[in-house]
Amino acid sequence: MLTDIFSHRYLDRPIWSGYTELERRLLNQAFGIVKDALPYYDSEGKETEANKIKWKALHDRLARELGINELSQRYYSYTQKNYLGHEVPISGWFSWEHACGQFVNANFTGQVDPDQFIKERLSFIELAMRFRGDEIAQANAQLPKALEEAAMRDAGPRNGLRIPGSRVDGIKAWNATINSNFEGQVAELNERFRRAGAPLTYHNGFIQLAVDETIEQNIAKPFWALVADPLWKNVDIDMKEALDRRDSNDKDPAIFAAKALESAIKIVSDTKGWTRGTETGAAQYVDNLVSKANDSYLSVWEGEMLKDYFRKVRNSVGHGPGSEPMPELTLVQTDWAIETAMSWVRTLVRRM
Repeated sequence: MLTDIFSHRYLDRPIWSGYTELERRLLNQAFGIVKDALPYYDSEGKETEANKIKWKALHDRLARELGINELSQRYYSYTQKNYLGHEVPISGWFSWEHACGQFVNANFTGQVDPDQFIKERLSFIELAMRFRGDEIAQANAQLPKALEEAAMRDAGPRNGLRIPGSRVDGIKAWNATINSNFEGQVAELNERFRRAGAPLTYHNGFIQLAVDETIEQNIAKPFWALVADPLWKNVDIDMKEALDRRDSNDKDPAIFAAKALESAIKIVSDTKGWTRGTETGAAQYVDNLVSKANDSYLSVWEGEMLKDYFRKVRNSVGHGPGSEPMPELTLVQTDWAIETAMSWVRTLVRRM
């Protein structure tokens, strides 16, 4: 199974020219966040079987992508004198957490490029946070059903011993706690990036470049929070693709930003029941949102601005130029196209 990892996406985009104490601390702190998010041991210091399986899966996925058998050596063997002074063999296996920790916190010896060294270790952090994020998303998706079942049990006969309090309230509190804890862990990771001077940010399963802190805080961060809901999955996917293409200097990142925006417009139209089924392009979906019959979800001038975005951004680079020069946006224009699409998606989602 192929796994998308940070070091592969940014293979051709240098970020670090050296390995310093800042990077060492960052990796150590980030691994500590992962240990909090996916605790390997219970309160008594015993391995948690369910999380042991998760750590093995994380180890194996990253090892496969890096083309190695183990992130670090798990099997140990040595001899030790017993109370009689005899040498006795000692052997066994380090835990999966230990193996992953040895990899992430390995000493940098200079045998490989520091940029590659750091990216490969941050790839583990990304995978682990994505794993936990997926668990949270699954729990959130199952919440309505769990609340319905809890309400039925609360309303049922009270036979035998029963823990006082509402099961519904208990499930709500548990769900709120796991979401709050994970949000705090993500916030800490992003703050660790900032303090280490690393131009990175984690959101919705991926570590990506965050070149402008003001844009990141005021546009990107609120955008990613809004599209974390499964309803906006395609918006999330295309915008991540736009950023990855921009950061790796790949072709046409603005087209994917426009695709994300178009998906958001269509989702609003579909969810509101305004889609007629005869639309042939983004402009007609925009008309659905502008229509007075639909209470003018968007003003006419907003609709014109949206249409102009698709005409000038997507259409100019998304169609063959024939014998004319190949159209290409500058990096500044690409940034503007991505940030503008994010802003439009935010206002569309907030009006839902």
